[in-house]
Amino acid sequence: MIKKANNPVPIKDILNKLTIEELDIKGKRVFVRADFNVPIDNNLSITDDRRIRSTLPTIDYLIDEGAKVILASHLGRPKGKIDPRFTLAPVAKRLQRLIGKEVLFAQDCIGAQLEGIVSRMKNGDVLLLENLRFNPGEEKNDEEFAKALARLADFYVNDAFGAAHRAHASIVGIPKFLPSAVGFLMRKEIEYLKGTVQNPVRPFVAILGGAKVSGKIGVLENLVDKVDKVIVGGGIAYTFIKAMGYEVGDSLVEPEMLDFADMLRKKLIEHNVKFYLPVDSVIAQSMEPGSETKIVTTQEIPKGWRALDIGPASAKLFSEAIQDAKTIIWNGPMGVFEMDAFSRGTFAIARTISDAYALTIIGGGDTDYAAHRAGVSDAISFISTGGGASLQLLEGKELPGIAALTDRKEE
Repeated sequence: MIKKANNPVPIKDILNKLTIEELDIKGKRVFVRADFNVPIDNNLSITDDRRIRSTLPTIDYLIDEGAKVILASHLGRPKGKIDPRFTLAPVAKRLQRLIGKEVLFAQDCIGAQLEGIVSRMKNGDVLLLENLRFNPGEEKNDEEFAKALARLADFYVNDAFGAAHRAHASIVGIPKFLPSAVGFLMRKEIEYLKGTVQNPVRPFVAILGGAKVSGKIGVLENLVDKVDKVIVGGGIAYTFIKAMGYEVGDSLVEPEMLDFADMLRKKLIEHNVKFYLPVDSVIAQSMEPGSETKIVTTQEIPKGWRALDIGPASAKLFSEAIQDAKTIIWNGPMGVFEMDAFSRGTFAIARTISDAYALTIIGGGDTDYAAHRAGVSDAISFISTGGGASLQLLEGKELPGIAALTDRKEE
């Protein structure tokens, strides 16, 4: 199914930063910070290569334009030490297959030996550096490490949206020493996540789920005067419901957030935003496989039981609220969808969003996985590659990795 919807706002209208197409890169060395932080099993096989595929437009463009392409990424949390479990060698192998040409792989990410390899690169060559986080200077944003990385190239392109909220050497350090620009994936993320919120086609619906209210506060505050409807499910719903004076049993609640949640709900309603909470829930006494489950109205969750998914009436209510939307942003599942007994609510919402005649945007992380599990990924307008980064952008915050890039000169 091809999603027909309004296009996002062009990046030049929302961001005053150079883009990859504005760089004169023929014959030049271009350092691309990518996000190749992909799941790899114990046999060093990649189990999901979507993050690699999402950077292909930038890599292909640089090859076609005759640049010398130097790719760099982190993988996992090796804590500044060399750890064979987190080598990027499998990524080089997969990338080679995807682009149909040789990908050189360096055993390190800085040093004289590597600089020698780079000096011998020809136009259109592709080189992938070893895991940046094998060096402690990466996460410490060490200036000398950033300088050593910058020495490898003439230009810097950031296409690692999933890491753009980190103030690391390869994200904010290198741009101090090189002309730097936004890659195609980064541009797409900004156009959809920032541009859409600034200039949505209405009705504009935000669907928020996940575990904690505290993780979504900034998004709700930023959207108060921008959205037409807010739908809240998942664990965060029960803090709102408890704040309204209802019994929620042993459901997930953040006691310190009760007053704030109630204030935020009232503020949204004052701004004429339609606010939806679950009217029924799937409950259980534990998350053990085979545990007894019940469907109850949200006001009748007994003590000793916890809500682990929205119920069928809530799924119907939410789906009806979504149907007339022209712009939809979804961040956070409706329940513990990883377990079959508590997956129906999340999958029902995923299917409704995929069927909507609207611009549909899904935040990264769990929501991306939920859409994938529901089999609707191909019918979504845009799925973000960054969990934490997408949340920060939806909160209206500036991401360090974007702020560090070179400003476009006024024409």
